[in-house]
Amino acid sequence: MNPPLLKRLWQSFARSRVGRSIFRVGLPQSNLERSQAMTSSFWLHIQPAKVHKHSLKAGYSLGLGLVSLYLFINLIGTGVLLMFYYVPSTDRAYNTMKDLQFVVSAGLLIRNMHRWAAHLMVLFVILHLCRVFYTGAYKRPREFNWLLGVGLFLLTLALSFTGYLLPWDQLAFWAITVGTSIAGYAPVIGPKVKYILLGGNVVGQESLTRFYALHVIVLPTLALLMVAVHLWRVRKDGGLSRPDESGDVVEQIPLGQLPTNKSYGLMELARGTTPQVGKNPQDEVFSWPHLVFREILLFLLVTAVVLFLAIFWNAPLEEFANPIHPPNPAKAPWYFLGLQELVSYSAFWGGVVVPGLLVTALLLLPYLDRKREGVGRWFARERVVANTIFSVCLATAVVFTVIGSFFSVPNWSWVEPWRNPPAAMEGH
Repeated sequence: MNPPLLKRLWQSFARSRVGRSIFRVGLPQSNLERSQAMTSSFWLHIQPAKVHKHSLKAGYSLGLGLVSLYLFINLIGTGVLLMFYYVPSTDRAYNTMKDLQFVVSAGLLIRNMHRWAAHLMVLFVILHLCRVFYTGAYKRPREFNWLLGVGLFLLTLALSFTGYLLPWDQLAFWAITVGTSIAGYAPVIGPKVKYILLGGNVVGQESLTRFYALHVIVLPTLALLMVAVHLWRVRKDGGLSRPDESGDVVEQIPLGQLPTNKSYGLMELARGTTPQVGKNPQDEVFSWPHLVFREILLFLLVTAVVLFLAIFWNAPLEEFANPIHPPNPAKAPWYFLGLQELVSYSAFWGGVVVPGLLVTALLLLPYLDRKREGVGRWFARERVVANTIFSVCLATAVVFTVIGSFFSVPNWSWVEPWRNPPAAMEGH
């Protein structure tokens, strides 16, 4: 069947009584129908009818936010399939992992996809956070959406961390043991938080039950709600930031000077502002098909990459969890290895002060940096000081993570990864 025939069949169905009852707008043929397709669709209405051309530039956003969302969708899909077989029991969890690997049809592939999507989501959420910072997109009027983004970053870490324990192998058991120990270093509330997470003082059945409930119910629900609000605020705050935005998105006008020949929304009147939407209509294009098709292609690309990784690289599964035989060294998940390396030098500074200061700085950032210069441009000269400080902190975190991953060997001794460990350490 050639494309013109498929198009005619679709148009015939869309014009039929059944088609009209399902789709309010068929295949859009005019600008009016393109707008109606976006506003009348349950799936598309979160997007505006038109977007700024700058939002479509791949070199600006790199699609990092959408990639993170699509990885989350992949995680939900593969996670639901895994739930059909997984049993959150210390006696059966490891055996179900083995069944997925050797017995269940495509079980290993689904688990591999879930594992790779989880790791990639942590990475791309971090990259998305960096992109927003380096383009100054956290500034007014997007302060609250930046806070939502930081919250989603922390939720992403929590989702990956709680899922780490579920295979109940040596890697999972001791990674969670180390991770919860880091959380326990916080003064006053640290030991209590650790006790609540584990359901006791050690990792056991109560820990597995709680981590499973958090991983499949509590945290995904919170993440879905925050993602929905985050996407909604992207649209309501003027879409993606752009270079000409400092005087284009929101113009401050005293309430007494608002023109009387125009109606305003409650939020606009409350703030004394008038959004300058459509100020330069020649710079806008219809979301259908320009934005929608790009989003579909990106989703297919992300899924293809996850599938490719899942086919050629299996998720690790070590021997059954053994509480009396810890690996040397016992390491946290890779995204906490930097903190673990700091904790090895100072538990208080690495487990409490540094992460606390970093999160606090991220939350306060949009309210401390009030200047409008440099918004919507990568590494703007007007923001060289802020970019330098952020880059130094980011590079430090990467260095400590690399050190914790490749340079730390038994007894947390330093060794170059390209050399064999000393003979005295080989038996550990």
